[in-house]
Amino acid sequence: MKTATKTLLALTVAAAFGGFAATGLNLLLEQPARAAAATPAVPAAGGTLPAAVAGTPVPSLAPMLKRVLPAVVSVNTKQVVRVNTPFGDDPVFRRIFGIPAERIAQSLGSGVIVDAQRGLVLTNNHVIEDADEVQVTLADGRSLKAQFVGNDPDTDIALMRIPAQHLTAIPLADSDKLQIGDFVVAIGNPFGVGQTVTSGIVSAVGRNNLPGAGYQNFIQTDASINPGNSGGALVNLNGELVGINTASFNPRGSMAGNIGLGFAIPSNLAHRVMDQLLAGGVVRRGTLGIDTQDVDARLAQGLGLAEARGAVVTRVFPGSAAGAAGLKVGDVVVAANGQPIDNAEALRNFQGLQAPDATVVLEVRRDGKPLRITSGLREAPKALDGGQLDPRLAGARFAELPESLRRQGLAGVLVEQVQRGSRAAQNGLQPGDVVLAASSGAFSDLTGFRATLSAPVPQLVLRVLRGNASGQLPMR
Repeated sequence: MKTATKTLLALTVAAAFGGFAATGLNLLLEQPARAAAATPAVPAAGGTLPAAVAGTPVPSLAPMLKRVLPAVVSVNTKQVVRVNTPFGDDPVFRRIFGIPAERIAQSLGSGVIVDAQRGLVLTNNHVIEDADEVQVTLADGRSLKAQFVGNDPDTDIALMRIPAQHLTAIPLADSDKLQIGDFVVAIGNPFGVGQTVTSGIVSAVGRNNLPGAGYQNFIQTDASINPGNSGGALVNLNGELVGINTASFNPRGSMAGNIGLGFAIPSNLAHRVMDQLLAGGVVRRGTLGIDTQDVDARLAQGLGLAEARGAVVTRVFPGSAAGAAGLKVGDVVVAANGQPIDNAEALRNFQGLQAPDATVVLEVRRDGKPLRITSGLREAPKALDGGQLDPRLAGARFAELPESLRRQGLAGVLVEQVQRGSRAAQNGLQPGDVVLAASSGAFSDLTGFRATLSAPVPQLVLRVLRGNASGQLPMR
């Protein structure tokens, strides 16, 4: 009878408190029956839940959340959007049908105060991207206009500053120490209903295969992350920031709600990006200076590998960090800084998350034998003047292809700007074009594009993607 009573009580409390309480109570049930009899349960008073069961305090997140909640803010953005009509800007048509020339688009998100003295707030870039005005609402009800500090679209991090006193900040944890199974709590403003807390565990770390996102090293969690949670806090049970909530996955679309697949940017990565934005307003990235391709079954057999995994080096650029470290064509990179490298995209993703002055340790297979190579990195160019590459490209400015496009399977460089009347414009280049290939040689990024044009090219022809159509443009 005593055992049945104890089990019923444990199930009742577990239902009220969920997985956290159930974990503690599981240990309680394993204690000898006489120990439970010696320490009776504290009875509930006034219909409230008991503070302890069989002498063991019931776990609660309330004390931690009381410290953390003031540091999570709601973010409201406004953007002036041009309203298009079938008749263009005809003022008579607009007046007759009452169609305004512009409208105000609003969106909601979340943010995290990470420096109370300077009023620094981290959020997602997609929360404030293209916004004309950003308003931050604190947990105490104060509403403040935020000042933009900087952003990094490829990691989806943005930094703001708010002019306020008496702020509360969340301390940052070392997210590299997170383990699968650690308990975490997500805080944000889902669907605009107001500040909301959900809990779960770390389902995975180092996720880098989400479609449409940029450089990736996500924490995966089953804590509910819904629209509006973006930019909010993922904290551990000590109330320390381990991640910035970013996305959820649902086959029916994010607005369909949470199904237990949420993703957050690790706090260490967010901190590195924040430091660079504060220092210079831009994020600098490192590169080895190589081209690679996936290892398939045929290559694995030819290279003497036990499995079809890794990134095989197809070109080492002159003067590159990889060349100085001794990396060679035909080498297969299978791990970097202990992180498995399954394919070429994984290696590119790894490089994009490193600083230019970082040192990396590569685990390589050369002629089927293991080899460890330590290499520095050099700064990857963000943009190049076409006139410095080839006179026929003068007036065009080329930039790295956004990682969101690379995740859609594209490779090449982006035509960022084209000066009116320039030689590049006369040759037909337009801003927004994606240069997929060139007669100068194969390339996949800006570094490779520059390398193919290091020697004179008699006839330069670019294969360009414009919208959904591709074609060839001879450069004269």
